[in-house]
Amino acid sequence: MNVSLTMETEEDLLTCLQIKFYHPQQNCKGFYGRLPLGTRRRHAADDPLRLGRDDQTCAYILLDPRVSRKQLALYAYHIPQSSEMLFTIQNLSQRGKLSVNSSALGYLERMDLPDKALIRFGEYEILIIRESGEGKANFEVEFEVLAVPPSRETSLCKEQTSMSLPPVMETCSDSRIILSPKDSSFGPQESDETLPCDS
Repeated sequence: MNVSLTMETEEDLLTCLQIKFYHPQQNCKGFYGRLPLGTRRRHAADDPLRLGRDDQTCAYILLDPRVSRKQLALYAYHIPQSSEMLFTIQNLSQRGKLSVNSSALGYLERMDLPDKALIRFGEYEILIIRESGEGKANFEVEFEVLAVPPSRETSLCKEQTSMSLPPVMETCSDSRIILSPKDSSFGPQESDETLPCDS
């Protein structure tokens, strides 16, 4: 039996995940000191790619005490009769939600990772772009740091930006806003929810 026919060779075009980070304090903090920035690294497809603070359980480390020990995981998979490698993303943090485009994931919740996804947790924004390849047993990962938030430059976040604005509190059925004459120069003021509304 010729084993070399079933093994991937160096010439195989592997699926690549481009993972691009942004944090507002990245220039003055060493968050990415343990990431292999600017180089492609081969990763076994049967081993989940974990990102977090703990170097015992995570393949890739963020040097930030506000990041969970295990923040997130990416799992590779194939659909039947396809050589295309796809991914799911799972939130491993018990401390907070993880946002994938416009969907929030709670602890241990998982979803399919789109070909282009904006991931958010804490103050981090991570743009993940999947480049298709043919390899079945391995994929590549390439890390990069962005100078500006990817939400500014992608259309992925346009609906998220409008959704992330604080909601306006409606306290009356007719949605009237109560203004005080002396405070009218400051715009609408919130009213106390216990005040009765006139119908």
